[in-house]
Amino acid sequence: MASETTLPTAGFGTTSSAPYDLAVIGGGINGCGIARDAAGRGASVVLFEKDDLASATSSRSTKLIHGGLRYLEHYKFRLVREALMERERLWAIAPHIIRPLRFVLPHHKGLRPAWLLRLGLFLYDHIGGRKLLPATRTLDLAHDPAGRPLKDDKARAFEYSDCWVEDARLVVLNAMDAAVRGAAIHTRTRVAAAIREDGLWRLTAEGPQGRFDIWAKALINAAGPWVGEVLNGVIHTNAKAGVRMVQGSHIVVPKLYEHDRSYIFQNADGRIVFAIPYEQDFTLIGTTDRDYHGDPAEVVATPDEIAYLCAAASEYFRQPVTPESVIWTYSGVRPLYDDGASKAQEATRDYVLTLDAPEGEAPLLSVFGGKITTYRRLAEAAIAKLAPLAPWAARAEWTVAGALPGGDFPVGGFDTLVGEIAAAYPWLERRTATRLVRAYGTRARDILGDAKSVVDLGRHFGADLYEREVRYLMKAEWARRAQDVLWRRGKLGLRLSKAESEALDDFMQDAASV
Repeated sequence: MASETTLPTAGFGTTSSAPYDLAVIGGGINGCGIARDAAGRGASVVLFEKDDLASATSSRSTKLIHGGLRYLEHYKFRLVREALMERERLWAIAPHIIRPLRFVLPHHKGLRPAWLLRLGLFLYDHIGGRKLLPATRTLDLAHDPAGRPLKDDKARAFEYSDCWVEDARLVVLNAMDAAVRGAAIHTRTRVAAAIREDGLWRLTAEGPQGRFDIWAKALINAAGPWVGEVLNGVIHTNAKAGVRMVQGSHIVVPKLYEHDRSYIFQNADGRIVFAIPYEQDFTLIGTTDRDYHGDPAEVVATPDEIAYLCAAASEYFRQPVTPESVIWTYSGVRPLYDDGASKAQEATRDYVLTLDAPEGEAPLLSVFGGKITTYRRLAEAAIAKLAPLAPWAARAEWTVAGALPGGDFPVGGFDTLVGEIAAAYPWLERRTATRLVRAYGTRARDILGDAKSVVDLGRHFGADLYEREVRYLMKAEWARRAQDVLWRRGKLGLRLSKAESEALDDFMQDAASV
């Protein structure tokens, strides 16, 4: 299963003197997904991200490609159906970073009745075109291994399917594919101003290249939690932002159980919490839902949220989860569309696209809300909005069948690919081969190249991270600092010490200056 690839050189792209067909502000999943789709239709595209790709909400999710089982009780049938249909589509185009995951939902007396759970799971199985993912089944927790980590008062559970995704890598792979198709990707580059002039947008950007202007025929504001700030502070539209910022926090603790299934727990307050196997040696627990006010860049998991998640998990697990057992936390701000819901957990996860296109002037499309599962459909919908105004936008949709970089192997072929990598590089530990394939798919060969031993991988930075991988990430994936490598391109930050992380950062800064 050889990988015949040409490595893109990740950098600033080509800054065109001619007007771009489309400019995109925001390097999260929605912005990168739109850029990829548009570039694949032949549009000239430029994207600006003020930090690293996926540096905010898109790297701080629960890492699920899912329909959103709990949205059914809020009657969000269209959203759930669209999301369920996307699960197997996304798995097919990115089988390295997306994989099936079984979820165990224990029945809790006094909360949602068993008949309601069965009805919801019946709909979940049948409204989304499920073909490959296994169907729901009922478990006797007294005899099934899934019952062993749980308290004895949980006798019955339901098990259903969804998928796991390496969320930040999904963003980066969309940006990589957009760049291969001609898009200019500018990371760490802030759009300081955007004004309409002579039927075009003139964007003034500031970044490593200095301050420069570009022109574009259309502009998409996909700035996530900053969508309102871009509207009012960059474009100066004075439009109502329409964003409800909802904080979601997660905790990571040492592994709580040995099997590979996840749990979805009901809480007495009506919310749900997931417990998911994470990075081989850990368990991820999340998420919270609370309104957030402040700078999205400064969001952190609060002591109250950490205590809430520990208590929710301890309600079900035999082994208590305490704040002292937490080894890492992360928190993100979901930029949900403000639909007036009274509770944060009831606010819609659907997306809303608003088009501002005065006659004779360049169009502006703003993206509100959305969820990582439906990013590809959101991109198609955004471009469809532009179709009456931009000839390229009327070209055929294509992303449903286009593999993302490294994903050019069958959905059932992950273990086979790991075996091929392990056989080709017998000196490589199986655990490392698995990690590389999970992150890079067929492009793991591009990193390992002609290496005949671990010495050929260059400097060792800690855990199983070596210079060849770091240089690949700098060349092909816009990584510039240790944080990019350790917390967004992967999660090796869980395994490197502070001194090792600082040494990696020094190396990357020196390498970038050469």
